[in-house]
Amino acid sequence: MKKAVLVTGSGRGIGAAVARLASRQGYAVAVNYVSDAAAAKAVVDEIRAQGGDACLVQGDVGSEDEVKRLFAEAEAALGPLYGVINNAGITGRIGKFVAADPEAIERIFRVNVLGTMHCCRAALRSFAASGTRGAIVNVSSIAAITGSPNEYVHYAASKSAIDVFTLGLAREVAPDGIRVCGVAPGMTLTDIHAAAGEPGRPARVVSRIPQGRLASPEEIAEPIVWLLSDAASYMTGAMLRCSGGV
Repeated sequence: MKKAVLVTGSGRGIGAAVARLASRQGYAVAVNYVSDAAAAKAVVDEIRAQGGDACLVQGDVGSEDEVKRLFAEAEAALGPLYGVINNAGITGRIGKFVAADPEAIERIFRVNVLGTMHCCRAALRSFAASGTRGAIVNVSSIAAITGSPNEYVHYAASKSAIDVFTLGLAREVAPDGIRVCGVAPGMTLTDIHAAAGEPGRPARVVSRIPQGRLASPEEIAEPIVWLLSDAASYMTGAMLRCSGGV
């Protein structure tokens, strides 16, 4: 039986690239989405067309009840989970912090921080129930290092919380044979920039990157899926910066 993994927020961007790569490397994949069912279904259809196993699970990770349901649905479709990739996240609108919408700030922390925590708790319960020595990969951001001044410092703060949480949880569950790591992407060519209100942001920020270009989603997917593998068996609590030198 193929090892089953759940990828949150995998209907597009980095999450979709992770789902596709995980399938190519032999995993059965649960593709999670919140509202864009068509995009997520396209990822599932593509995986199945290439001979892979995948299922579609809707749910908002910011809600613990929905997380419980989507985990149950993923396991019903694919069997016990071996890995969870906490990729779902939002940035909010670009701008100075003083002008940020308070509701948007709360939503960012609910999805990025509480959502990751809800999914980690669900993953640990799943591993315990099946006796699986599983792996969790949390997707952070290089913003946790740079602080993203004048753009979205609240988003950066949410990702900094993920970094600390990843380290603490990794050390807590290491005796159980469970690994928890993270990947911190830099600027990546996805629609997140348009969603933040500035489609042209890649051209504006590319000069900040030592490598002189933005990453493709596929380049970020590689270290994420690698961290699930036996090749990373002695890695836990690690946060890999995949940022072109930033």
